[in-house]
Amino acid sequence: MSKRTRDETDEMEAGPSSAVASPSPAPSGLSNGEVALLKVPQKRFYRQRAHANVFIDHELDYPKRPEEMDWATHYPQYFTSTSSDDTPTSSKQVEWADVGCGFGGLLMALAPMFPDTLMLGMEIRMSVTKYVTDRIAATRQAQSLLPADSTEHQSGGFQNVSVIRANSMKHMPNFFKKGQLSKMFFLFPDPHFKNRKHKARIITTALIAEYAYVLRPGGILYTVTDVKDLHEWMAHHLRAHPLFTPIPNEDLVDDPILKAARTATEEGRKVERNKGDKWVACFTRKEDPED
Repeated sequence: MSKRTRDETDEMEAGPSSAVASPSPAPSGLSNGEVALLKVPQKRFYRQRAHANVFIDHELDYPKRPEEMDWATHYPQYFTSTSSDDTPTSSKQVEWADVGCGFGGLLMALAPMFPDTLMLGMEIRMSVTKYVTDRIAATRQAQSLLPADSTEHQSGGFQNVSVIRANSMKHMPNFFKKGQLSKMFFLFPDPHFKNRKHKARIITTALIAEYAYVLRPGGILYTVTDVKDLHEWMAHHLRAHPLFTPIPNEDLVDDPILKAARTATEEGRKVERNKGDKWVACFTRKEDPED
């Protein structure tokens, strides 16, 4: 294990997490069998730096290979431990990945729209991941406690969405098998304006090869940014890769997923408030070339 970085030490000062509601032992004032109500998290209690160094060895947990990943802790309604070696099994698998998901706006918008699709947010910042974890837990509990006839029920009850702290630039193939994903999102990523920082951009030639590995043929990679230079950089690198082909923006004008990608994130809403521009580039994963 690597030494904890100063950034991580600072992030550990983030506010309380209520991500896991356990009926035992019962908190003060509750009897056994009762579960404390989870509060919707407030961002002011989750301090974090705006950026994280993706090249240092953060103390991260990740499987050696996708088959060893325990998804039951993330999607308990879909994964159960039934096999002989007590490995969580399911007929479903994660299909959508929001890389650098931030505070989870896209995940929370898409979850009830596509309740049968498992989607995962990947975020490297500790306290931001903690916030999204708590947000999902509180929302799931609130949905489960609604009366059966309530009009506030959301399809799926947000059981199909989760988040994990991960360095996507290093460990993407540790979580996903070849061709597992059908959609990947790169929304308002860090622009890394300085030339010497361009190697830290989330879209580079080497990284695109990994994204092509986990994205199935016919899958879509979405990019949205408010920085024109970064938009041109991402589009240029993706066009240059032999396994991606651009999708004309007019072909996605009625796509509810792209609409959410443009407007549901915190950064997207901030750009709208400031009346800024958003630049979109979407690409389809081509079929693998024949041997």
